[in-house]
Amino acid sequence: MNTAYFNSLSVDELWTLHQEVAAQLTQKMLEQKAHLEERLRRIGLANEATRLDRKRRRPYPPVRPKYRNPKNPAETWTGRGRQPRWLRPQLRGGRDFDDFLIDQA
Repeated sequence: MNTAYFNSLSVDELWTLHQEVAAQLTQKMLEQKAHLEERLRRIGLANEATRLDRKRRRPYPPVRPKYRNPKNPAETWTGRGRQPRWLRPQLRGGRDFDDFLIDQA
């Protein structure tokens, strides 16, 4: 940017330029905000349709636990999702998943 041009302007001219730039910047920001709000509104409508689709999905039955912590029988795991903290060190220690199976009697 050529600063020599700005150095040649008087304080009044610089102030007028400043006001023009501020007005243009404000206008552009308002336009951009309106554009983004419109996009968000559209996404909101799309999200609403997606939410309705999710409500129509069939309900899945609850999954029974498949594994139990022998040290604390209240801690169980279905075998889905992340492995629980109590199971990881046991597996690293050489034990097998079958050692923690719950009897399905």
